[in-house]
Amino acid sequence: MIYISLLHVFPLCSINFLMAGYDSISPDLRVTARGARSNAAGRYEATEIRYEADGWAQEADEKPLRTHVTDEVARRIISYNRSPDLPFDRSINPYRGCEHGCIYCFARPTHAWLGMSPGLDFETRLIARPNAAALLDAELRNPRYVPQPIAIGTNTDPYQPIERSHEITRACLEVLRRFRHPVAIITKGTLIERDLDILSDMAAQGLVRVGISVTSLDAGLARKLEPRAPSPARRLATIRALSGAGVPVRIMASPVIPGLTDHEIEALLAAAREAGADAASWIMLRLPLEVAPLFQDWLQEHYPDRVNRVMNRVREMHGGKEYAADWGRRMRGSGVYARLIARRFEAAAARLGLEKGQTRLRLDLFDRPFEKGDQLALFG
Repeated sequence: MIYISLLHVFPLCSINFLMAGYDSISPDLRVTARGARSNAAGRYEATEIRYEADGWAQEADEKPLRTHVTDEVARRIISYNRSPDLPFDRSINPYRGCEHGCIYCFARPTHAWLGMSPGLDFETRLIARPNAAALLDAELRNPRYVPQPIAIGTNTDPYQPIERSHEITRACLEVLRRFRHPVAIITKGTLIERDLDILSDMAAQGLVRVGISVTSLDAGLARKLEPRAPSPARRLATIRALSGAGVPVRIMASPVIPGLTDHEIEALLAAAREAGADAASWIMLRLPLEVAPLFQDWLQEHYPDRVNRVMNRVREMHGGKEYAADWGRRMRGSGVYARLIARRFEAAAARLGLEKGQTRLRLDLFDRPFEKGDQLALFG
C-alpha cells in the first residue's frame, strides 16, 4: 500500500492525475531498461505528486512499467523553423516521446508542453499521429506549397519500436515517394531497413539521404545511455544495409559526451566508414531545461567518479552554465575544449574521406500526383 502526498495542493478537481508527472515512482512498479530514474513534473505544472512507501509493498506485488501509446488527431504535420543553425526549414515528427529512452535526449522537455514529465513519461507515455500521411498529402497538394527537403526524426525517432505496429513513418514515406519530394531521415532505429524498398527507389532519383546516430562503440555504455535503442554493432549493420541499397548515409556522432565518449571519435568514424558511410557529422552534448538534472542523476548512478569531470567540461563550453541556447554555439559549445573536439573530428573525417557535405537532394522532380476523380486524369 502507498499514500500520495501533494505539494502546493490545489482543489482536487484541478489536478490531472492522468497527465501529471511523479517525482518518484510507485513502489509497486518495476522499472527496467529505462533511461530516466525519476518522473518529476514538468516545468508548467502547479502540482507535484510524490509516492511515499508505507512499508507494505512486496517484490511479488511489483508490475513492470509498460509503454502506453495514445493517438493524436493532428491538424498539421509539417513544422517550419527559421533556426539559422539548422540545415532544414521543415520537418515531420510522426511520434511524440521516444521509447529508446536516451537519457541525453534534448527533446525530453517537449513532453512538459503536454502536461507530462520529461523523465519516465517521455519514454513510456508516447503519442502517435495516425493521420500524419493524410495530412502530408493534403499539405503537399496546396498550390502555394514550395518544395524543400523535409527532415524526419529531428525531435523523436521515427523508427522507435512502436513504428513496427503503427507504420506511420512508412506511410509518410509512401506519400513523399508519390510526390517525388526530397526527404532527410535521422534515426538510430534499425527498423529503417524494412523500408529499403521505398528508400532505394527514392535514392535512385536523388530524393533521400539518411543519418544514423551512433554515440559509442561500447555496447555496455550504449545500453546505459540508450536502453532501448539497437546496439552500436547493429546500427553499423544498418549503415551497411543502406549503403548497399544505394542510399546515401552519414554517420552522426551525436552527442559527443565530454569525459565519457569523446575518446571514441576516431574509432567511431573509422567503423562507420568501413560499414559504408559516405559522410559524417557531430553534435556536442546538450542539456536544456529538465535534461540537465536527469542526466546528472544518471551520471551519479552509473559513473559517480566522472560526474565532476563531465559537468565541468559542459559548463566550460557554455560560459559556466549547464546549457546556453545561443544560435551557432548550442550544437557545439565554445572554448578550448570545444575547438579541440572540432579539430579532432575534422581531421579524422578528412583522413577517412567523410568530410564532404551531405548529399544535395533534387527539388525539380516534385509533382502532385492525380487524385482519384481528378478530371485531368482522363487525358493522362
